[in-house]
Amino acid sequence: MIGLEVHVQLRTASKIFCPCANRFGAEPNTLVCPVCLGYPGTLPVLNRAAVDLAVVLALALGCRLRERSRFARKNYFYPDLPKGYQISQQDEPLAEGGELPLTLHDRRVRLHRLHLEEDAGKLLHDLPGGGALAGQSLVDFNRCGVPLVEIVSEPDLATPAEAADYLQTLHQVLLYTETSDGNLEAGSLRCDANVSVRRRGDTRLGTKSEVKNLNSFRNVARALEYEIRRQTELLEAGERVVQETRGFDAEAGVTRLQRSKEEAHDYRYFPEPDLPALVLAPERLAALADSLPELPWERRRRFQEVFALSADDARELVSSRELADYFETAARAHPAGAKAVANWVMGELRRALKERRLEVGAAAVPAERLARLVALVDAGTLSNSAAKDVFAAVWESGEEPEAAVERLGLAQVSDEAAVRRWVEGVIEEHPAQVAQLRAGKAQVLGFLVGQVMKRSAGRAEPQLVQELVRRSIAALQNVE
Repeated sequence: MIGLEVHVQLRTASKIFCPCANRFGAEPNTLVCPVCLGYPGTLPVLNRAAVDLAVVLALALGCRLRERSRFARKNYFYPDLPKGYQISQQDEPLAEGGELPLTLHDRRVRLHRLHLEEDAGKLLHDLPGGGALAGQSLVDFNRCGVPLVEIVSEPDLATPAEAADYLQTLHQVLLYTETSDGNLEAGSLRCDANVSVRRRGDTRLGTKSEVKNLNSFRNVARALEYEIRRQTELLEAGERVVQETRGFDAEAGVTRLQRSKEEAHDYRYFPEPDLPALVLAPERLAALADSLPELPWERRRRFQEVFALSADDARELVSSRELADYFETAARAHPAGAKAVANWVMGELRRALKERRLEVGAAAVPAERLARLVALVDAGTLSNSAAKDVFAAVWESGEEPEAAVERLGLAQVSDEAAVRRWVEGVIEEHPAQVAQLRAGKAQVLGFLVGQVMKRSAGRAEPQLVQELVRRSIAALQNVE
């Protein structure tokens, strides 16, 4: 039984309760003020933009929003928490319920709650630039007060692969809604996993362990695989699982004990006295609901219905909002060839982007221009192999596909007399293969066709080439 607690850093300009910048990568302890450092006498002021982003995320996930929610103080002592408490929500969270449809598995994971809170600082156990700190740690308070949403799932996940799918799907939602940059390396998306095992047929929940701060999709799966194996081995040896918090050692691939697990009452939650209740006006909720984009699972379904794509193709094209936008623009410019457009986007376009380490938005071939290139192939003006050369030329020069075809002399040749000359030349040069084809070795046809295409520099119309090769072989047999 697996449940995930995901902390999402919201994409705001400033922190949740003070005007300090919400920015990653600044010099340590430079984005701080008396409020986020917890100086006596300071008061928090709630950031409206953080609330709006949290509401948008809750609406995207189908949560039930509370008209009235409250902040609470979560009390604990740790060096990166200067106030000695964290402003969070407990008894009256912003939203409850909702669900997330997985991308790679046919199931929907129920959500328990979604609430707002502030982040803590960051402990550094190495010297800046590298090197161990003997028996010491440094504290960077820049992250104190950064706005977070915590999303807690129900224990509906059954395998490590489903857990990784859940996290990747949620990451996709963050990017579609632009509520967070979802950068795992920068800590914008952090995951804690609760996992327990029980014998088949047992209706009682097992004792859970919490694995903290999993910082990649792969490590979520790896940590859960190890922890499931560890708990199973304990139970099969007649021992018991202890409720505890564990950390994942990515290098060794194991989880290690950090501390015994606290219960909620250990944090001594009580209402935050310096903040009033958070009340959401109906008209504000309606405006935020209207701003929601088409969500990934909705877009996948529409791509399959409108463009007749397979589930796998739709899934790949919707993997990022920018890629989906690019494909849709191209497909609407050449609707009769939507499937071919999809192949080009998933193939040549993504290959070119990967080689140049570029994002879709930096593609040198606009979507409409790619659509015209695909249309030339579909019309028989250009062969597929020649189209790849044209694509590369258009990427480098910025010219229109038609101009590149003319400049490079790559227009497909469908004149039968011209193609026959190429075919006759190939047949004359490859008597051994011709003999094999005449003897019934059908696969040799592909070799001869390939040689004709090579001789024509990819310009010969492939179907005509096949037809003329067959005719020429048949003519030779009739002569004998």
